[in-house]
Amino acid sequence: MRELGEQELVRREKSEKIRELGLDPFGQRYDREDFAKDIKEKYENVEHDEFENMTDTAKVAGRIMFIRKMGKASFFTIKDKTGTIQVYISVNDVNEDVYNLFKTADIGDIVGVYGKIMKTKTGEVTIKCLEYTHLVKALRPLPEKFHGLTDKEERYRRRYVDLIMNEDSKKVAFMRPKIIRCIQNFLDSRGFVEVETPILTTLLTGASARPFTTHHNAQDLDMHLRIALELNLKRLLVGGMESVYEIGRTFRNEGMDPQHNPEFTMMEVYQAYSDLDGMMDLTENMYKTIANDVCGKMTFRYLGHDIDLSGEWKRVSMTDAIKDKTGIDFKSITDVEECIKLAEEHKIELEEHEKQYGHIINKFFEKYVEETLIEPTFLYGHPIEISPLTKKDPEDGRFTQRFELFISGHECANAYTELNDPIDQLERFEAQLKEKDLGNEEANDIDMDFIEALEYGMPPAGGIGYGIDRLVMLFTEQESIRDVLLFPTMKERK
Repeated sequence: MRELGEQELVRREKSEKIRELGLDPFGQRYDREDFAKDIKEKYENVEHDEFENMTDTAKVAGRIMFIRKMGKASFFTIKDKTGTIQVYISVNDVNEDVYNLFKTADIGDIVGVYGKIMKTKTGEVTIKCLEYTHLVKALRPLPEKFHGLTDKEERYRRRYVDLIMNEDSKKVAFMRPKIIRCIQNFLDSRGFVEVETPILTTLLTGASARPFTTHHNAQDLDMHLRIALELNLKRLLVGGMESVYEIGRTFRNEGMDPQHNPEFTMMEVYQAYSDLDGMMDLTENMYKTIANDVCGKMTFRYLGHDIDLSGEWKRVSMTDAIKDKTGIDFKSITDVEECIKLAEEHKIELEEHEKQYGHIINKFFEKYVEETLIEPTFLYGHPIEISPLTKKDPEDGRFTQRFELFISGHECANAYTELNDPIDQLERFEAQLKEKDLGNEEANDIDMDFIEALEYGMPPAGGIGYGIDRLVMLFTEQESIRDVLLFPTMKERK
């Protein structure tokens, strides 16, 4: 057991005194009728003198954030999910027993207040307390710092305290579901259907990533937490659902940094009879709809840059982008040995499985181009080696019909004209197995049931995956993925 601090001991004593009064120090139901923000907005333009003839009342509940005790009358501020409101309490209005109960209150306690709406001489909308109800005694004091926890690690570990003390954190927490609801409404209105698919799987498919592995005791079977949503959603296209999407948790056994958390929220969208261009149009319209409907603006500060989502977004091929930065035209090079030599000359290290045309192009892109894509940019034309689930470019089979959306130098979405040729797909899976044999731990498994599904015929389709956390980072203007996750993965306390 840890040793209790002085304030904690005092609060526990007060809790016992409340119990001696016949009250539960940890509360019962309270039928709140009003919220702080609504009250303040309704009465902010009413003049002080007009309240003399008004009898309007309110019934609120929240956490005490400030107390100024002044003998037989006091002011305190309570905070609910919408904001704060001031309360005036006097022994003349609530009687001495109730006022003495109030005097046991500490900052952090949760209380209910019924009273008359008034305005102080300084113009602050206030509730004149007529009924005071103790609800919950807080046994721990809130942080003394006005702006709450200053240690970021502690903010993430004790998110509940961060939400109490930090208005910006609370704003992000409430904004995230609004953004997701906007996405759902946007897609639903265009004929998409939201579905759910399994999180537990026996195969690694749909992305290149290391998994989290668990064990199914009843079947004595090793299973993985999914690394992507893709193949099950494409099975639904085969089944005739045509336009589907899923928003769900995905898990990748990788490191943590401001852009990555081992468990994250992904959305994948698939539309029969669409293609790469259709996914570009869908994405650009969706981002602009969120900006307008949820945020009410089109310009955002994101990862050190001012990003303007209005206007037509840039579209550029990967090889053209590399040529623009390095002068090397990989589209005109056919010899892999020449590519390896260029990598050596540019001090680009290659693993054994990366000594292939497509992997080398990707390495050049990551070194010279990726961080320069600041304004919203659709980068298309990825090499086939790094795109095992994508249709080939009909004009050059070394490349695929794939794009990534980059904003502020970071990937925000990944899209394809979906591969629906089962023979080609099986060959791609087999190539991935060869990479696994060469040491690529993130290579895909072969999903023969998916091959069978494609053999029944999947319509031509466009598909796209979005990192919802990064999307929320953009629209809430946050620098770290941990700021948009309520409970990010953290290292254990030592």
